Amino acid sequence: MMVEDNLADTILMKVAFKENRIPGNLNVLGDGEQALDYLNRQGKYTDAKTPDFILLDLNLPRMDGREFLRQVKREGLFKSIPVIVLTSSKLESDIREVYEMNANCYVVKPSNLDGYIETAKIIQAFWMNLVQFPPRLNSLN
Repeated sequence: MMVEDNLADTILMKVAFKENRIPGNLNVLGDGEQALDYLNRQGKYTDAKTPDFILLDLNLPRMDGREFLRQVKREGLFKSIPVIVLTSSKLESDIREVYEMNANCYVVKPSNLDGYIETAKIIQAFWMNLVQFPPRLNSLN
């Protein structure tokens, strides 16, 4: 799942996932409120599947990435979903803040398609192939 309001960034990441042959769908949601509805299977997301991980931008309309992260890491069902903050900010204060809110990692957005392809490759290698997760006690799938 990707929570991102910038169309160019979502297109680049989708191309990067396709180039790396990453299985599954990269569901894109434009703000934190939509993303919470998706996770909670509310409204038009009643058939949503629990994501393997969340790519989260910080600067979003309506509910920003910080508030979304707070809510996800507070919610019992969603705590174990890895949240990869993927944002353009390099500010130490932003990095420190999201780690204090229990983000799993912080990645600065690449500047071009090759960078997105490499980032997606690393995400797949680490988060989908190497890391072992506990079973979700109350999975939405």
